[in-house]
Amino acid sequence: MPVGVRQLSVLGEFKPFGLIAEALDGKPSDTSTDDYDYFLFDPEIARQREDSSDNDASASALSDRRDHELFIRGNRIIWSIGARVFKRFTLPSPVIKACWCRMGDNPEALLCVLQLDSLTIYNTSGEVVSIPLPGSITSVWSLPFGLLLQQGAEGNLLKHGPFPYSSPSLVSRDIIRNRRETGHSPHHNFSFLSAYDQLIKGESSSSHLILKDLLEEPQSIYIEERGKLNIMRDFDERIIWTSDLIPLMASYNKVKMQHSVWVAEVINSSLEVENSSLSATVPTGVLLKRFSFRRIWQGKGAHTAASKVFLATDDDSAPIICFLFLEQKKLLSLRLQTVEINNEILYDVKPDMSWSIPAIAAAPVIVTRPSVKVGLLPYTDIIVLAPESILILYSGKQCLCRYLLPSCLGIGNPSCNLGFSKATSISHDLKIVGLADAVEARINVKVNNRMIFRCALHRSPSSSLANDSITAMAEGLSPSFYNHFLVLLWGDSESSCLSEANSTVDSEWSSFCDAIMQMCKKSSAVSQETPESSWEFLLNSKFHKNYCKINSMIELSSGVALDRTGLDSMRSHIDGTKSSEKSFHFDLLMESLNSLHAVYESLKMDNLRRRDLELLAILLCNIAKFLGEECYLDHYVRDFPALCKTVKMGINCLSSKAPFNLFRWLENCLQHGCTSDKTNNLPLVVCKDGSSVVSWARKIVSFYSLLCGAKIIGNKLSSGVSCNIASGSSCSNEELTVLAMVGEKFGLKELDSLPSGVSLPLRHALDKCRESPPSDWPAAAYVLIGREDLALSCLARSCKFKELETQTNMNLVSMSTPYMLHLHPVTIPSTIADTVGLESTKFEDTDSIDGSMADGMENIFSSCTQLRYGRDLRLNEVRRLLCSARPVAIQTSANPSASDQDLQQAQLWQLAQRTTALPLGRGAFTLATIYTLLTEVNLDPSIRNIQELKSWPEFHNAVAAGLRLAPLQGKVSRTWIIYNRPEEPNAVHAGLLLALGLHGFLRVLTITDTYQYFSQEHEATTVGLMLGLAASYRGTMQPSISKCLYVHIPYRHPSSFPELELPTLLQTAALMSVGLLFEGSAHPQTMQTLVGEIGRRSGGDNVLEREGYAVSAGFSLGLVALGRGEEALGFMDTLVDRLFHYIGGKEICNERSLLLAASVDEHNRVTGQMMDGTTVNVDVTAPGAMIALALMFLKSESEVIVSRLTIPQTHFDLQYVRPDFIMLRVIARNLIMWGRIHPSKDWIQSQIPEIIKNGVKGLRDDTMDIDEMDAETIVQAYVNIVAGACISLGLRFAGTKDANAQELLYEYAAYFLNEIKPVSTTNRSTFPKGLSQYVDRGTLEICLHLIVLSLSVVMAGSGHLQTFRLLRFLRNRSSVDGHANYGIQMAVSLAIGFLFLGGGTRTFSTSNSSIAALLITLYPRLPTGPNDNRCHLQAFRHLYVLATEARWLQTVDVDTGLPVYAPLEVTIKETEHYSETSFCEITPCILPERSILKTVRVCGPRYWPQVIELVPENKPWWSFGDRNDPFHSGILHVKRKVGACSYVDDPIGCQSLLSRAMHKVFGLTSLRAGYTGNNSNNGSAAVTVDQLVSTFSSDPSLIAFAQLCCDLSWNSRSDVDFQEFCLQVLFECISKDRPALLQVYLSLYTTIGSLAEQVSNSNLLVGDSLSVSSLKLALSYNEAVMTGRLATSRGSIVQSVFLGSLRKRVEELLNSAEQLKTDLHNYLNSGSWPNDGSFGVKSSTILSWYLQWFGVPAAPTVKTMVDKIKPMNISLSPVPLLCLLLPGTHINAVEEINRFLLST
Repeated sequence: MPVGVRQLSVLGEFKPFGLIAEALDGKPSDTSTDDYDYFLFDPEIARQREDSSDNDASASALSDRRDHELFIRGNRIIWSIGARVFKRFTLPSPVIKACWCRMGDNPEALLCVLQLDSLTIYNTSGEVVSIPLPGSITSVWSLPFGLLLQQGAEGNLLKHGPFPYSSPSLVSRDIIRNRRETGHSPHHNFSFLSAYDQLIKGESSSSHLILKDLLEEPQSIYIEERGKLNIMRDFDERIIWTSDLIPLMASYNKVKMQHSVWVAEVINSSLEVENSSLSATVPTGVLLKRFSFRRIWQGKGAHTAASKVFLATDDDSAPIICFLFLEQKKLLSLRLQTVEINNEILYDVKPDMSWSIPAIAAAPVIVTRPSVKVGLLPYTDIIVLAPESILILYSGKQCLCRYLLPSCLGIGNPSCNLGFSKATSISHDLKIVGLADAVEARINVKVNNRMIFRCALHRSPSSSLANDSITAMAEGLSPSFYNHFLVLLWGDSESSCLSEANSTVDSEWSSFCDAIMQMCKKSSAVSQETPESSWEFLLNSKFHKNYCKINSMIELSSGVALDRTGLDSMRSHIDGTKSSEKSFHFDLLMESLNSLHAVYESLKMDNLRRRDLELLAILLCNIAKFLGEECYLDHYVRDFPALCKTVKMGINCLSSKAPFNLFRWLENCLQHGCTSDKTNNLPLVVCKDGSSVVSWARKIVSFYSLLCGAKIIGNKLSSGVSCNIASGSSCSNEELTVLAMVGEKFGLKELDSLPSGVSLPLRHALDKCRESPPSDWPAAAYVLIGREDLALSCLARSCKFKELETQTNMNLVSMSTPYMLHLHPVTIPSTIADTVGLESTKFEDTDSIDGSMADGMENIFSSCTQLRYGRDLRLNEVRRLLCSARPVAIQTSANPSASDQDLQQAQLWQLAQRTTALPLGRGAFTLATIYTLLTEVNLDPSIRNIQELKSWPEFHNAVAAGLRLAPLQGKVSRTWIIYNRPEEPNAVHAGLLLALGLHGFLRVLTITDTYQYFSQEHEATTVGLMLGLAASYRGTMQPSISKCLYVHIPYRHPSSFPELELPTLLQTAALMSVGLLFEGSAHPQTMQTLVGEIGRRSGGDNVLEREGYAVSAGFSLGLVALGRGEEALGFMDTLVDRLFHYIGGKEICNERSLLLAASVDEHNRVTGQMMDGTTVNVDVTAPGAMIALALMFLKSESEVIVSRLTIPQTHFDLQYVRPDFIMLRVIARNLIMWGRIHPSKDWIQSQIPEIIKNGVKGLRDDTMDIDEMDAETIVQAYVNIVAGACISLGLRFAGTKDANAQELLYEYAAYFLNEIKPVSTTNRSTFPKGLSQYVDRGTLEICLHLIVLSLSVVMAGSGHLQTFRLLRFLRNRSSVDGHANYGIQMAVSLAIGFLFLGGGTRTFSTSNSSIAALLITLYPRLPTGPNDNRCHLQAFRHLYVLATEARWLQTVDVDTGLPVYAPLEVTIKETEHYSETSFCEITPCILPERSILKTVRVCGPRYWPQVIELVPENKPWWSFGDRNDPFHSGILHVKRKVGACSYVDDPIGCQSLLSRAMHKVFGLTSLRAGYTGNNSNNGSAAVTVDQLVSTFSSDPSLIAFAQLCCDLSWNSRSDVDFQEFCLQVLFECISKDRPALLQVYLSLYTTIGSLAEQVSNSNLLVGDSLSVSSLKLALSYNEAVMTGRLATSRGSIVQSVFLGSLRKRVEELLNSAEQLKTDLHNYLNSGSWPNDGSFGVKSSTILSWYLQWFGVPAAPTVKTMVDKIKPMNISLSPVPLLCLLLPGTHINAVEEINRFLLST
C-alpha cells in the first residue's frame, strides 16, 4: 500500500522569544549573535507531579498547550511561555548548562543551573539553593531520582577532597546531622569520622557523582562489573544523554570509540562494595542509598559521538532508544526489554533487537496516540529527515506517511498554507535541511534559506468523538491490529483530513468512519476467490516497476518500500492460505467493535454527548452488520429505533454473544449486590488500568460496585475495575463511595451530567454521609457532600493561614458545581445594620469636644461584639468609663468662697487620680483587639495630666496602647520596635516595651538592642524592658537574658565587681524578671539566691521600698519553684524552714544554725540581714515568704505546710500577727489546699477561727465583756480573713463564670458596701453588722475592692451585667465620697477591664503559671498614689496578661461569611465538684478550659450538626494560628440548612415554618391560574416565590428556578400542572435541604411527559429509548432502598410514591399503545422492526421502550430459548421455566413470549 502524503501545518516563522524579550527590554545586543542558547520544553516537565494525576479530560486540553522556552545568554536566563516572559533568573557567573530535574520524593520540578564553581537550583515557586561544586564538573544531567554530575578528567588532581570548602565545618555538620537522624550515641564518633575520611578519599576520584537531595553531598556512582561494585572512575565515558522518566544513561568513550547504554540501579546489599571496610565502621542506617550503573549495551566503531539520542516507542508499545549518527547518516534504534520483578522494573537490550533507518535528522514526536502512556513514558513516534530532505513519520519500524512543506512558503507568507491544493508539488527552492526543538507534535523545520518554521505534524482531532474512538482503538486493540489500523488511518486515503489544520469536526469523524469501513471492504475483498500467486503477480507487474521508480525519486530505498507496501500480504503469504488473512481482518474488526462498544456504553452515561452517541451508533451498526453480530445490531437499534430504517434485521444470528449493557449492569448491581457472576461481562477496556477513554464508565462502575459492597483487592475492586480511593476513614459503603468519588475527582458537576437515574444512588450516598461524616476526610469530600463548613475547617488545619484563600479556591472549585459557587448576596443581619447606623452617634457625649475623639478603644466594636452584646450599650458604657482622653468637667458654684475652692481642689485631685488609674483597666479591655499589619499601626498613647502625676500613669497608658496589638503575622518585627524608639528615653516607650513583652514579641530584639536600651539609664525603660524580656522568654532560662537581669541585682555581683548605685525599683523589677525567666524550673542556685534576697535590706538609705523588694523576691522564688515544693530536692527543707523563719513562725528551735546557713556568703558585703540581734524584721519579710510558700506548694494539698501556716487562734496571737498578714496567710493556705476551696458561705465561715467568730457575734451583744482594743483586733482579723477567702475563690474559679462563686462574691461585696455606708436596712443576711465602728473606713474600702476585683476575675470576659452595674456604682461613688485613693480607683479600673477582657473575647486560665500571674496582679496591698511603689511595683499589675487565654468561639456562616448565632452543646468532664455535664451556649461565647473540655457540638435544627471531640489535657489553650487548634483561632464555620433562617433574622423561628408560607403561595398560584384577568391589580402586593425562596437560601440555582418555573407571569406554557409540580418539588427540595434533586425530579417528570406525548401524537418526538433505561434505574434504586439493600436513615432521597406513580404511568402508556402487540409479535418471530415510513419509526420507538422497560433479550436469544423448551412438551405452563431461562425479563414480557411463541 502506498505511503500517505501529508502537509505540514506551518504555525509561523520561529525565532527564540528570549531574543524578542531582550529587544523589548532595550538590552544592547552583543556583537556576536551566536553566544546564546535556548531549548523548548513541554510544560508537563515543570509542573508539580500531583497536578497531572488526572489524565481524562486533560488529554484533549494538553494537546493545545503552548511551548515553554528557556533562553540562556551569559549569566541570564529567561523562561517564557508562548509570547510572554514568565520568569527571569540572573546568576552571579555565566551559565554553563541548565536542565530540569526532580529530586527524591519532592513533587516540584527544579531548575538546575550549572556555573563554573557552583550549582544553583531554583524551584518553581522561586526558592533558591546554591551548592558549591569542584570546578571540574563539566555538565549536569537529569535522572528520575536526582541530578547526575560529570567530572572532567582533571578531577583526580584535586588536593582537597571533593568539595572546596574553606572550612571543614560543613562536613562535620553533615556528620552531626546524620548521627542525629539515626539516633546513635556519641561513642561511635571516632570510627565514624575515619570512615567518612575514607569515603571522601574514595569519592574524590569518581568520574560521575549523583546529587539526590538538596541537603546531601553529591555521592560517587558505582559501576557493576562481574558482580562487584567499583567506584566509576572512567573520565573518558562522557554522558551524551539521560532520561528523566526511566533510569537510563547513554555515554560515548572517545578512546574506545564506543557508545554504551547504562541503567542506574539502587545498590543491592548482596553485592560486594569496593570499600567493604566502610560498612564495617559506619553503623547501619547511616549508610546512604547508593547507586550503581550497569551497562546493558555497547556499540563500537563510531568516530564521533551520536549527535542525538532520544526515547521513542515501538509499534507494540515497547520503549526504544534511538541514536542519530550523522557521519553514517543513519538512525539506530535499540529495543528495550522490560521485566517487572517485586515492583522493580529491570531493563535490558538484546543484541538482535535493533534496526536502522537512513536519516540526517530525527526527533521524538507525539502524534499517533496523544493520550496513551506506556508505563511512565508517553507513546512517542519518530519524525525522520531522510538524506534527500524527505520528512517521514515512523511509529517504531512502521513507516506511516511523509510530510511536505506547503508550496506557498517560498513566496514568503507562511500563513497562506491554509488554502493550498493537494496537487501542488513541493516548491523547488525550499528544502528541509534540519529538525529541532520537538515538543509533543510540534517541531522546528530548518530550510535551506536559513529560515526556521514552527510546524505542527498533527493536531489531535478537534472532534472529541474521533479522538476518543482512536484512543479506544489504541487501548483496546492488540499492537499488531492497531498498527494495521494506523497504516489505514495515516495511509494515502480519504482519512488524511484527520490531520489537516483546517479540518472540521464532521469531516474528522467521517474520515475515521472511512478508515473503519476500509477495513470492512478489505475483509470482504479477501474473502472473494483470489489466485494463490497474487503477490508474485503483483511483484512482476508494470505497476510495481513504476512504483519502485517513483519511490526512488522520493529517495526511499526500494527495499524499505517493498517491506512497507507488502506488509499485509506478507502475513498471508507466509501462511499460504487466504483464510488466515480473512480471520485476521475478522478478528481486527471484532476487537474494534468491542473497543468502540465500550466507548458507546461510556458515552451513554454522559447527558452532554447524545449527538456523539448517535453518530457512533451508526458506525457500530455498520460494523456489527458486516460481522453478522445480530445481538449487537439489536442493541443499537433498541437505543436508537430510527436506525431500523437503514439496517435490515434478521433472526439468523452467526454469534450469540450478547453485547455489554452498562445500564443493565448497574441495575443488576442494585438488585443483586456486586456479585461476581453478574459482573464478569465488563469489557476489558473498562477493566484495564490507566485507560483514559472509558474512564467515565469505569468510575461509575467502581462507584456502584463500592456502594453495593464490592471488596477492595490491591488497587482493584472485586468487580474487576481499578479505582482511586482518597485517604480517610469509612465505616459504611456509602462513605467509601464518597471517598472514591473524591479520589477519582468526580465532583458535583460530573454528577449533574449523568442521566438522572444513574446519579440517584450516588446522590443517595452523598446524602447519607452529610449528617455526620468522619472527621479525617479531605476537604474535597466535605464539599462533595455539601458540608463546606467542615471543608473550611479541614483546610484551615492542613494549611497555613496565609495560604488559606488560594488553597480554598483551588481545591474546592473542582468539586462543586459552577452554579453552586455561592454567588451570595452579602446580607447584613438587622442587628448589625442597626448598630452601624449608631456608629456616628456612638460617642457624642455632652462633655466631648468633638465626636471623633481617639480614645484607644475605637477598635473594640466588631461584628462579633455587636452579635454578642446585641442592642444593649454595655460596650459604649465601658468605653465611656475607661476613657482618659477627654477633659473631665467639674461643676462649680456661681460665687465660690474660699472653702469651695478647697473643695474643688480636693475634687480635682480625686478626679486626677481616677483618670490616672484608668489605663490599667483600658489595657485589659482592649487586650489584643487590633488585628493589623504592623505598618498600619499608629501608636499614639497620650494622656492629659498634670506634671507630677505624669511618669507612671504615662507608663500605664503606653502599656494599654501596646496591649491592643495582635499582629496578624503573630509577631512584631525588630525594625518596627527600633523605629518607634524615641530620641530621648521616656515612660511611653517603656510601657510599650512591657506590653510587647507580655505578648511575647520581644524575642526579636538582639543582645545589642537590649544593651542600648539599658545604657540609656532610664528607670522606666529598664523596668519595662526587663519585665518584657522575661515575659517573652518565660520559663526558658535563656542565659543571655539572665545575665542582663543579674546585672541589676547588686547583691549577686562578685566581690571584685565595681559598686553600682541602682535604684531599689530596678532591683525589684529584676528580681521578678528572674522569677519569670526561670519559671517552673526549680533551679537550685536561683532559689538559694532569691531566698536570701527576701531577708536582705535593700541597701542605702531607701528603706521605704524594702518591703516591695522582699515581696518581689518572694514572688520570684515562688515562680521558680512553682508547684514543685513537694519534690524532694535536697535543700528544700532548709529553704522552707528559712521561709517560715521570715514569716515569724514560733516553732523553729534551732534559729542559730539557720542563720549561720543563711549567711555563708554574707561576709563579702557590708550590709547584713535586716535583724536586730537574731530577730528578722518580720514586717518586711513575712509577705514575700508567705507568697513564696503559697506558689511553691500551689495545688499540692500539703497538710504539713498548711499546719505551719496557722491563722491566729488566741487573743495573744491576734495581737502578734498583723491583720493584713492574716489575709495573706488565708490566701496562701487556700492556694496550697486548692481542691478544698468551695463556693459556699459555709466554706468561708470555716476559714474563720472560733475566737473571731464568737468575738464578732458578741459585738452587738452588750452582755459580752470585750474591751475596745480586742474588738478592733477581732474585727480587723475578721475583715481580712473574709477578703482573703474571697480572693482565694476568685483565683480558684478564675475565668470559669461559676454561678455559685459569682453569687457568693457579689453577696459579700454588697455586705461590705453596706457596712461602709448603710444603704438598705432590710438586709436579711446573717452577716455581722456594725463593723465600721471598730475598723477604719480605709481597710473596709480595700477589702471591698479586693472582693470586687476577685468577682470580676471569676466573671472575666463575660461582661456580666449585675457585676458591671456594681462596678459602675463604685466608680461613680468613689469620686463623690472623696474616700477613694489611687489604689481603689485602680482596683475598680482593673475590675471593669477584667469583666470585659479583650472586649469580651478573652478570659483567665487556672493553670499554675496563670494563678501566679493573677496573684501578682491582685496582690492585696494597693498603692496610695500614682507614684507609690513601696509595697508592690506598679508595673507588676500588668502581669495578668500572662494568665489570659483566647477561649473565644464565634460561628461564621460558611455561605455568607458573616458571624451568626448558633447553639452549641458543650460537654465538660467530671471534676471533684460535679459529674460529667453538658450545657448549652449560644455563640459567640467563651469555652471552658482545655483541662475539662470534652466535646463541643453544633446543635439545633437550623445548622448542620458538627462535633469536635477533644481529649481533656492540662495544657494552655491553643495559640493564634496553631495548626492543631480544633477551633481555628476562635472561628467555627457552620452551614445553615436551606429551609431555615439565621437566628439574627428570625430569632424565635416563626419564619422558618416554611410549609405555611409556601402553601399560601400555592393557593395564590392555583387561583391566579384560574382567573387570569380579574385580579391583576393586587399582584404587586403578593409575595413572589423567588422572594420567598431567597429568604431561605442564597443558592442562585434555586432562586433562578423559582423565577422561571414557578412564577405566575411565566404563562407561556399555560401548563398549570407543570407549575404546580414545580412548586411542590421546590418545596420538597428546600424543606429537606436537597436542592440538587431539582434537576432529577424535573428530568423524570419531563421524561414521562414526552413519553405520553409520543404515544398520543403521530409525529416523532423522542428518537431514543435511553431515558427509559434511566427511569428503570431510578426504580431499581427505589427498590434497593425499600428492601434495605441500600442503607438509609431518612428514606429514599426522591419520594418513593413519586417513583411508584412513574412506574404505573409507563406501564399504562405501554398498555395503551394499539400497534404494540403486533409489532412485538413480529419482532419475537422474525427479529424484524416496524418499517412503514414515519409511522414505522414511531412504532419502533414504542417497541424499543417496551423491550427496554421489560428487559426482553434480543430476538435471536429468545428464539434459542424457545427452541430449547419446545421439544420438552411441557403439559403445564412453561412460564416458570422461561423465567428461569430469561432472568432479567419482567413477568409481563415472559407471558407475552409464552403467548406469541409457545402457545402457538
